[in-house]
Amino acid sequence: MPSLFPATATPDSRRLIVTRTMRGIGDGIVSVLLPSYLTALGMTPTEIGVIVFATLFGSALVTLWAGFATRRFGLRAMLLGSAMLMVATGVGFTWARGFWTLAAIAFVGTMNPSAGDVSLFLPLEQTAISQTVATRDLTGVFAIYNVGGALGGAFGALASGLPTTIASRFGWNVLAAQRSGFIAYAILGLLILATYRWLSDAIELAPIPPKTARLAKSRSIVMRLAAVFSLDAFGGGFTIQSLLALWMFRRFNMSIQAAGTFFFVAGLLGSFSQFVSGKMAARFGRINTMVFTHLPANTFLILAALMPTAPLAIVFLLLRASLSSMDVPARQSYVMAVVPPEERAAAASVTNVPRSLASAVAPIPAGMMLDVTSFGWPLICAGACKIAYDVLLLLQFRAHRPEDETSS
Repeated sequence: MPSLFPATATPDSRRLIVTRTMRGIGDGIVSVLLPSYLTALGMTPTEIGVIVFATLFGSALVTLWAGFATRRFGLRAMLLGSAMLMVATGVGFTWARGFWTLAAIAFVGTMNPSAGDVSLFLPLEQTAISQTVATRDLTGVFAIYNVGGALGGAFGALASGLPTTIASRFGWNVLAAQRSGFIAYAILGLLILATYRWLSDAIELAPIPPKTARLAKSRSIVMRLAAVFSLDAFGGGFTIQSLLALWMFRRFNMSIQAAGTFFFVAGLLGSFSQFVSGKMAARFGRINTMVFTHLPANTFLILAALMPTAPLAIVFLLLRASLSSMDVPARQSYVMAVVPPEERAAAASVTNVPRSLASAVAPIPAGMMLDVTSFGWPLICAGACKIAYDVLLLLQFRAHRPEDETSS
C-alpha cells in the first residue's frame, strides 16, 4: 500500500503533523466553547469581539518577533517555548474571570479562535516542515499537515459541547464544566511539548552572515504576497470560528452542541478537500488552485448570510467548507517555493504576521454588528473582501511561477 508521505519526507515531518493535529483539537474545542463561555460570564458580543481581537493581535506581534528571533534561538527552542506558552494560556483561561484579565491573557497567549491556524506556531512549524522535505513535495506534505489540523479541529469542535451536555444531564454547574475545555487545552500543550523534544537538529536553518538582510533576495515578492494575504485575512476575521458560532447562537438560537456538530462536519469536509490540493497544484499551478477553489467558496459564504433558516444557512456553509481550505497548502507551499531556503523563516513570518494583524481588526466591528442585529452582515463583509483578494492574487501572481512548476 503506497504511503501518504512523499519519499523525501523525514520522521520530523510526521512529528510536526502530529503536533498540528493536537493543536487542531485544542483550537477546535476552545473556538466553539469560547463565545458560549464568555456569554455565560455576562459579556456582550462587542466584548467577545475585543477578546478575539486581543488573541489575534497579540499572536501577530509575538509571531513577528519569532520570525526574526528564530535565527538566534533556533527553531526547536522556539517551538518548545511556544508549547509552554500554550500550557500557560490554558491555565490562565481556567483561572481568570474578569474581562480585562481574560483580554490580557488572550493578548499574550496562544489561544486561537479560528478554524485555521493564525498562531505563533504556524510560521515556526511551516519553516521546520520546509526543512524536512524536497521542494517538489512541499504542497503534498503541507496538505497532510493541514488535513491533520483540520481533522483535529473537527473533532475538537465536536467535543466542545460535551462539558455542557454532561453538566446539564447531571445537574452540575455549566460554567464550571465549560472550564474543563481550557484544562484540556493546557494538557494538549504538554503533549505537544513532549513531541517537540523528539525533533532532530535537521529542522534548524543554516546560518547566514550577521549583516545579511533577512529577505535580501525575495523582499519584493514577499511584501506583495503579504499585502494581498492581508486582505484575505481581514475578510476572514469577520467569520473566524468563534464569531461564526456566535452568529449561529444569535441568529438561529443554536445550541453549543448543534454548533459543535456543524463545525465537526465542516472540518471533515475542509480536511479531506485538502488532499485534492496537491494534485490540483501539480496540474494547474498553485495560484490557479488557490483562486478557482476560493472564489465559489466565498460566494457560498455570502449566500449563507442571506438564508432565512438554519438548515439553508448550514447547507451553504457546508458547501463553502468543502472548498474554502483547498487553497491553504497551495498558499503555504507557494511562499516556501518562491523564496530561497535561507529566507524561509523570515518569509513565513512576514507573510503570516500581516495576516494575523489584518484578521485581528475585523472581530470588533463584527461583534458590534452582532450587538445591533443578528443578520449575517459579518459573513457578507467577509465574502466581499475575500473575492477581491482572489481577483488581485490572480492578476498579480499568476505569471510568477516557482521553479518546480516551470520545469515540470
